[in-house]
Amino acid sequence: MSDIIGLILISVGLLFDVFGCLGLVRLPDVYNRLQAATKCVTLGTCSILMGTFIIVGFCAAGIKALLCILFILLTSPVAAHAIARGAHRSGVKLCKESVVDRYTEDKEGEL
Repeated sequence: MSDIIGLILISVGLLFDVFGCLGLVRLPDVYNRLQAATKCVTLGTCSILMGTFIIVGFCAAGIKALLCILFILLTSPVAAHAIARGAHRSGVKLCKESVVDRYTEDKEGEL
C-alpha cells in the first residue's frame, strides 16, 4: 500500500514539474516565470522526495529525502523573493498585462 501512495506522490510531483516547465516557456515575463519555477521546485520536487521517502522508509535514503524537503521548503521561496526583488531593482519591467506592482509601492528599498 505504501508503494502505491509513494508512486502517486511521485506522479503528482512529475506533473507539477512538467507544468512548471511549461510555465517557464509560456509565461510572459521574468516574474511570472520565476513564480512558475518556484512552484515547480517546491511542490513538484518535494512531492517526488516525499514519495521516495514513503517507498524506502526510515533508512539513510529516506532521511536524506526528508532533509532535502526541509532544505527546499526553507530556501526556494526565499531565493525566489530575492531574485524577484533584485530584478525589480535592476529595472526589469513587468509585462503589460500585470495589474499590481507591490515593489513600486514599497519605497523603503530605494533610499
